[in-house]
Amino acid sequence: MTQIELAKNGIISPQAKHVSEKEGAKIDSILQGLIEGTIVIPANPNHKNLIPYGIGKRLKTKVNANIGTSSDFCNLDTELKKVRAAIDSGSDTIMDLSTGGDISAIRRAIIACSTVPIGTVPIYQAGIEAIAKHGTIVNMTTDEIFAVIEEQAKDGVDFMTVHCSVTQTSVARLKSQGRTTGIVSRGGAFITGWMLHNEEENPLYQYYDHLLDLAYKYDFALSLGDGLRPGSIADASDRAQIEELIIQGELVKRAREASVQVFVEGPGHLPLDQIASNVQLEKSLCHEAPFYVLGPLVTDVGAGYDHITGAIGGAIAAAAGADFLCYVTPAEHLSLPDTEDVKQGVIASRIAAHAGDIVKGIKGAKKWDGKMSRARKNLDWATQAKLSLDPDLSQQVHSKIPTSEKTCSMCGKYCAMAIVEKYLGKPTH
Repeated sequence: MTQIELAKNGIISPQAKHVSEKEGAKIDSILQGLIEGTIVIPANPNHKNLIPYGIGKRLKTKVNANIGTSSDFCNLDTELKKVRAAIDSGSDTIMDLSTGGDISAIRRAIIACSTVPIGTVPIYQAGIEAIAKHGTIVNMTTDEIFAVIEEQAKDGVDFMTVHCSVTQTSVARLKSQGRTTGIVSRGGAFITGWMLHNEEENPLYQYYDHLLDLAYKYDFALSLGDGLRPGSIADASDRAQIEELIIQGELVKRAREASVQVFVEGPGHLPLDQIASNVQLEKSLCHEAPFYVLGPLVTDVGAGYDHITGAIGGAIAAAAGADFLCYVTPAEHLSLPDTEDVKQGVIASRIAAHAGDIVKGIKGAKKWDGKMSRARKNLDWATQAKLSLDPDLSQQVHSKIPTSEKTCSMCGKYCAMAIVEKYLGKPTH
């Protein structure tokens, strides 16, 4: 039985029990969330060393790290280092987006190395294999697409991004809309190219029931990809994006009816004033399905600092109700991220996620900040480092400029808290 079926039958799976304990949430709340589809626990039984995480309503906002090879750089050892860097930095999930080298072998090694849920985008492998076999993506067959999906499921992939909602209808909306940056989703581009060349419907949409059968069989979660997401501020919240979101909502309902776990991917590039409304629209159209946002990036001019532009958008999205943040690294739009980029991307998104959790009233969020505040008040540097998102960096920065005072080198003996404590702490006569 799938996680949903177990919950419907009142059976507490080990994964649900772990999520309940980790989140400090009542098990009945977790089971109800699974039944309603507002909580997803991506946990393929074939991922043997998995420590499960819950994503969704009333749970901590989760963070995903993207890794993977490219046609220009392919080194398995480097990708495994990225896995460890992501987990060590606190990432809740990892997506393997490899497009170079032996994709299957790389994926299996990453799954074996990772204790957190692993996601993939199977159309990448299907498209690349089609180029090798047929000379072009557009000659890819439906059977080849589903063969890759089943292979990845057998390997233990916990959730898959599937671009089912890129349809003839949504592409027609895109054509009539007109865009600055067109389609920026690689998977969305693969599917769109195939559809336009073959003048046929998207196989992932046309044969969605077959996809649901595979997801049910292997109990992996569907992440409904946003192949028409805006890749620039100018394209935000346009007709193509919203048309795709409407279709995603219909597919969410069908997945739940099949007892398949599902969540929804969202934009992309959005100006600050459109983020909350986009979250609210997804929750309305997609029946409260967990929302997985890619950033969102709030400006197009942050190249080299897009972990910051993404964290700004991610914090607003999380506060508005987004459940899952895909990190953005300093290398976004520029190059394949290295290990340090992965770390910085995860930390930036964790800051955003936690900022959102404070607003959402997630259990323990404000308590964490309260402990840090008291440590600062007491000039307790060791505890401050321990409570910070990056303890090593905290200690390193604090000791960068030596000081003879108990305070830091910014204020030294003129530390406001030290001065006030000196006089407020004196007894009055």
